[in-house]
Amino acid sequence: MRIQPFGLCAGTLAGATLLLTGPAAAQSDSEARGSDNIEVVAHLPLGERVSDIEVEQNLDRPYVYIAREGRGLDIIDISDPYDAEVILRWSFEDMDLHVGSAGKDIKIFEYEGRNYVVHSVQFRQGGPDADLGAVIFDATDLPDVSKFKEVGRIQGPTEVGGFHNIFVYKHSNGRPLLFTTIGGPFANVYDLGYVVDGRIDEALVARVPVPEGQTPGRAGASGYHDFYTGYDADSEQDRFYGGGTGGYYVYNVTDLENPELLVSLTGINGVRRGHTFTPSPDGRYVIAETEYQYAPLRIFDLKPGLDGEVANINRPISAWTANWENLSHNHEVRWPYVFVSAYVDGLQVFTLSDPANPKTIAHYDTYLEPEDGGVMNGSWGVDVRNADGLIVMSDIQTGFWAFRMEGFAGWNGLDWGQPNISSVQDWESGPAVQARTRN
Repeated sequence: MRIQPFGLCAGTLAGATLLLTGPAAAQSDSEARGSDNIEVVAHLPLGERVSDIEVEQNLDRPYVYIAREGRGLDIIDISDPYDAEVILRWSFEDMDLHVGSAGKDIKIFEYEGRNYVVHSVQFRQGGPDADLGAVIFDATDLPDVSKFKEVGRIQGPTEVGGFHNIFVYKHSNGRPLLFTTIGGPFANVYDLGYVVDGRIDEALVARVPVPEGQTPGRAGASGYHDFYTGYDADSEQDRFYGGGTGGYYVYNVTDLENPELLVSLTGINGVRRGHTFTPSPDGRYVIAETEYQYAPLRIFDLKPGLDGEVANINRPISAWTANWENLSHNHEVRWPYVFVSAYVDGLQVFTLSDPANPKTIAHYDTYLEPEDGGVMNGSWGVDVRNADGLIVMSDIQTGFWAFRMEGFAGWNGLDWGQPNISSVQDWESGPAVQARTRN
């Protein structure tokens, strides 16, 4: 593998002058491309197609990780967000021999006082590493990029086809877990502590099934596409929210060896296969995506299912879209706000203060190319730093973006009468403590 340190800042990258840099330029451009309450903090074209993005939550670790579809991953230093800088570009060796994507999803975790990055890949048959799911790196010593190093791989017959999506979760049992898509009617669950400790043969600790009887929406689509795992404070359960074959499913995974299906969302008009599926902090509402043009994000109320009144829910209570002709992609929930990477519609933010009537409150177009590339182009991933409200986004074509939204200077669920639960993990204390912690 190849590591290329960088020293390029938000002024230039690979000889190309950036369109935006600093608050003054951002303000004038925002007037034409976005709502008045969005400020562009940084923009870095990265020179090739990118996919997902992850920002560190600790302000003392000002790093953003972006998966590059063509070769590997980039690390961006946002110590000064207005002067963002690529400090490292990691690439697979012999990429010309590989078939498929070198970078799909990217996540971070902490274990025994050290910081790690999980980088998922999807290489296909016909080249090396077709059985590689993810590479794990030790990133503890950043910004010293010479000490950024690979510490493990999840690879073997079980991982053939790679991992399209991954999610990291601090389970209530104290272990750092990796949930992954896989070529089968289930999601694999790996103990990342075992991977780091070299106990790779023990790392696969559980599988969460797609319920029996679900028919694939299309050939080969027999499993999950995306998921979220979070703590439910009222029931004290670890819950898995998966979108895939037939729709969406919520499992109690507190006992990893015995996942318990709590409620299904199937038989939904316009949904044959679920995609991104994210709950509110209290687990009552979920935002559900399915991946085709014209599809809105659907909002469901899980209460009838979780209360045992019904086993299946097939009607949303509302829906939201940035533009009915397009398609929204990944999203992050910081109740009542939903931050969306909306493909050709860029960054979109809507509120669920009234879940039956979602309303757009902010937007910024990161992708101004002609739309002949189809609706699955433009912004891919979005993340939010809870400590100060910084919003980061990856755009397939235009690279890295960072934003601030007026009136949003950070997030804690307790400020909204909710558990302090989001995709952000408390790696030291665990989810039960996190749910009721203000700082």
